[in-house]
Amino acid sequence: MNFQQLRIIRETVRQKFNLTEASAALYTSQSGVSKHIKDLEDELGVQLFVRKGKRLLGLTEPGQALLGIVERMLVDADNIKRLADDFNRVDEGTLTIATTHTQARYVLPPIVNQFKKGFPKVHLILQQASPVEITQMLLQGEADIGIATESLTAEDNLASVPFYEWQHSIITPQNHPLTTQQNIGLQDLAEYPLITYHGGFTGRSKIDKAFDAAGLDVDIVMSALDADVIKTYVELNMGVGIVNNVAYDAERDYRLKQIPTDIFGMNTTWIAVRKGHLLRGYGYEFISLCTPNADIKAFKKEAYPED
Repeated sequence: MNFQQLRIIRETVRQKFNLTEASAALYTSQSGVSKHIKDLEDELGVQLFVRKGKRLLGLTEPGQALLGIVERMLVDADNIKRLADDFNRVDEGTLTIATTHTQARYVLPPIVNQFKKGFPKVHLILQQASPVEITQMLLQGEADIGIATESLTAEDNLASVPFYEWQHSIITPQNHPLTTQQNIGLQDLAEYPLITYHGGFTGRSKIDKAFDAAGLDVDIVMSALDADVIKTYVELNMGVGIVNNVAYDAERDYRLKQIPTDIFGMNTTWIAVRKGHLLRGYGYEFISLCTPNADIKAFKKEAYPED
């Protein structure tokens, strides 16, 4: 048994049992992948994959049990390398952060700027994705840190810490009737077509729940993944926007009016890492920049318990 065989098992599952895709992802030949799988099965004395001719259809029961062990072994092997790197190159390497457009565009720029001043040799990768995709990227080892409002706290294999709290705000053209109205309520908003986030993004569930609880039918004429798209169509008078209150720049969005509101409640954006995934020192420094008051020692213990 060797690590290449374990990587092949993991990648074959990730590529939905397509050996051509698995071999491409691992920069090896399809025949080499097939041979490694057969050699491992012969060594273990069990069949790991369900087959139909030369095609793989899924995992057998022993294969399913083995996959969890393979994942842990490869994570631990990566942690050993990271541990060595921590002693050899404490300020060099790569840090991959998976986050949503709103965080990358409106929240993270000053933090990234400060981080790069402290760690100029660290290559920082910002991957923009949906909350569900961010969770999967963390679980599959494709990202070191995830930042989002939804999904991260619902996964047992992730350790999370609060980043910041926020509320939605109403966005309209400058001459819209709502700009002169006091105490805007759900009923007032329901009288206009609305443009807001796609389901599963940036607190959309709280918007839906608020209108449902009030028994109001609303006309959501458009939904989008990020606030910039929402604001573009609000400018065209296609509807009233509902966005994260940080997603308004008075200088750039001068054609629009931001109206604060608390009718959709408070939201929390979270920072998460995969449990058992050992971050290098500068990864925790990045988290500290995001949440200066967080107990990083306690977070480390949750993310990588000694037992």
